[in-house]
Amino acid sequence: MDKPTTAKRPFGIRDSVAYAAGDLGCNMSFALKGYMMAFWTQVMGMGAWYSLLLVIVQIWDAINDPLIGSMIDADHRKYKRNKFLTYIWIGSIGLIVGGACCFIPVAGFPPLAKAIIFVAGYVIWDAFYTIANVPYGSLLSLVSNDPADRASLSAWRSIGSMVGNMLPMVILPMIIYDANENLVGWRVFLAAFIMGILGFICFQFMIRNTEVRVDEDIKVNEDQPKFNVFKAMKNFVKNRPAVGATVAAMGMFVGMQGATAAVQVVFQVYFGNTDIMGIVQLFAMIPIVVFTPLARKMVVKYGKKELAIVGSIASIIGALGLFIVTPNNTGLDLVIYILCQLVYSLGLGIYSTVSWAMMGDAIDYNEWKTGTREEGTVYSLHSFFRKLAQGLGPAAALLIMQPLGYVNNAINDMGEAYIDVDLLSFEVGYKLRVLVAALFLVAALMQFVGLALIYNLDKKKLATMQAELAERHAAEE
Repeated sequence: MDKPTTAKRPFGIRDSVAYAAGDLGCNMSFALKGYMMAFWTQVMGMGAWYSLLLVIVQIWDAINDPLIGSMIDADHRKYKRNKFLTYIWIGSIGLIVGGACCFIPVAGFPPLAKAIIFVAGYVIWDAFYTIANVPYGSLLSLVSNDPADRASLSAWRSIGSMVGNMLPMVILPMIIYDANENLVGWRVFLAAFIMGILGFICFQFMIRNTEVRVDEDIKVNEDQPKFNVFKAMKNFVKNRPAVGATVAAMGMFVGMQGATAAVQVVFQVYFGNTDIMGIVQLFAMIPIVVFTPLARKMVVKYGKKELAIVGSIASIIGALGLFIVTPNNTGLDLVIYILCQLVYSLGLGIYSTVSWAMMGDAIDYNEWKTGTREEGTVYSLHSFFRKLAQGLGPAAALLIMQPLGYVNNAINDMGEAYIDVDLLSFEVGYKLRVLVAALFLVAALMQFVGLALIYNLDKKKLATMQAELAERHAAEE
């Protein structure tokens, strides 16, 4: 018996805005991760122990992401709307409190208790974030199979990500720091809870306005072999586009998440102004805003891989410029910092607007080469390595920051050591300023390697793949 057919509305701006809202929801929670290092070292006084705990919780990611991804792929039950949207709905509920669990201000607790609270809070947040984020990423390949449409979704996802970063980037520094540039624990906790609620609202908007046009079960039939997660992982390693896109994303997060940990201290100690920190970072997003509307047309003309490589080169140039530091921190130094951030962000903007579309193509590549469509597993493994980099970046940065002078340098009323930025020297700020430049350079170089040397779906090869897949799907109908 033939499946009943239902009319699908044409792809349009509604789809793009809805998909952007999904990443906005993710980043309402994820953007707070940039404040974890400052919170757990400056408020909770954990110091170098935080680096160790941050690496340990990534073990949970090693189990969590692929497990949930394979679970979604193996789930062939029929849902009212779509299984991906159902999982996103569940994850959005948990994220209301998940983010706040990472910022419970109990500085007076014993060190072991604080370590347990950090690990438990992170695990809770990470589980719900994965439940929402893995199917959200996989959904791009199901909204449309047209390359231009996917480029539009990817570009709008970048807009959602950007807006989702703007709120915590610009507003939070003005709220969570006191007049002496010190972080206030209860303010961070309250902000995390409110961000969770805002994220839930964004996810609900996305769910109610998403149209799935590609049959998610197109490869599911009675003759299909039972799903094998180990085989899927092996396929992922052989999937050059997925590996290349993942290396590039890991580079971005190792450098940028690590740099985020150091940037906060640079503005606290070197520039001595946390209020301007968010404004400077917001200013650096101008190139992303300018490029995003052009992404769709440029992808059609030049190709995703080709554009992304140009972006990585621009980021390398911007990162090299960040090493220019004027003596005695003159006003010119801040100007140079801002201008180099603009160049770096231009490259990042070019890459980020097509990065998710490239992963959508990598999912198709998996089907093209293996005959099996494994959206959840391919994306979850990509997500796992991204999140591993998100943990390793700040952990490595903090370990480097310790010998540079970022140490527990004060004692509170209860006799516990904590970091008081007022006691950190200008020299420490200068060293961290150079560290920021080095971390950005590492990020840009890894992006270039992943995109130029590993990712192999250029414009011509992508067209061939899309045409052959279309013929297969037509033959199966």
